Amino acid sequence: MDARADGGKLPNAFFAPASSSFADFLAAHRPDLLPGKRVDLGPGVTFDAPHGTTIVAVTHSRGVVMAGDRRATMGNVIAQRDMEKVFQADDFSCVGIAGSAGIALELVRLFQVELEHYEKIEGTVLSLDGKANRLSMLIRNNLPMAMQGLAVVPLFAGYDIDNTDPATAGRIFSYDVTGGRYEEHSFHSVGSGSVFARGALKKLYRDDFTEDDAVVACIQALYDAADDDSATGGPDLTRRIYPVIMSVTADGFRRLPDADVERVTQSVVDERMTHPGGPSAPLRQP
Repeated sequence: MDARADGGKLPNAFFAPASSSFADFLAAHRPDLLPGKRVDLGPGVTFDAPHGTTIVAVTHSRGVVMAGDRRATMGNVIAQRDMEKVFQADDFSCVGIAGSAGIALELVRLFQVELEHYEKIEGTVLSLDGKANRLSMLIRNNLPMAMQGLAVVPLFAGYDIDNTDPATAGRIFSYDVTGGRYEEHSFHSVGSGSVFARGALKKLYRDDFTEDDAVVACIQALYDAADDDSATGGPDLTRRIYPVIMSVTADGFRRLPDADVERVTQSVVDERMTHPGGPSAPLRQP
């Protein structure tokens, strides 16, 4: 908001009692700043815009891992090769974006501010379910744009600090364009390559996964998605472009160093040179 119109003072809206939701504050006083209110295309009008694609998340014995490929597409054109689609939401959660890239990035920034604003106003951190609900609200507010082809479908994951069992504290939430929120179990994926990634994870996932196992499974799943979905980018060894991978445990949010991701990705690619279909799941348990 522009404070210069009143001699540099903040508008009265900043001092009036209100809810702890920053999105509600914007909706009441500057709705034009909300991602879903930026553009009105008019009925029946659509256009090509960069889209993000495949995001995967896998729980493990200490938390949850989320990974995303790096490709953004615009129709049949690669709009960007090194886009980042997975972000820190707060100290114990992360969010990955699929769908209209520009609006998705704005929505993520608003979600980050929403969580920080709540913490400053209330003096405490939202529960993981509360965070998932706040993201649902932001997606629902974008429904008019989704109806015009500018949909945002994120994947949200985090560590539930209220859960005393680390083995079940990693949780994953998916959404639809109307803001519907669904808790997923063990693993999930969203985006154009999600059906292939989820098929890979279905064969690879085990209940006793460590964090390292979850990282490898995510990279294998993204490789399979890129193998069958043209909008998903596979590892680009020439340009040294690899998936973005985030981990959330009881110790908090952590982005895996590029060197570690490169090492694991290279091992997956080397394995695929002799087994193009990837690792096989056993037909029976030992």
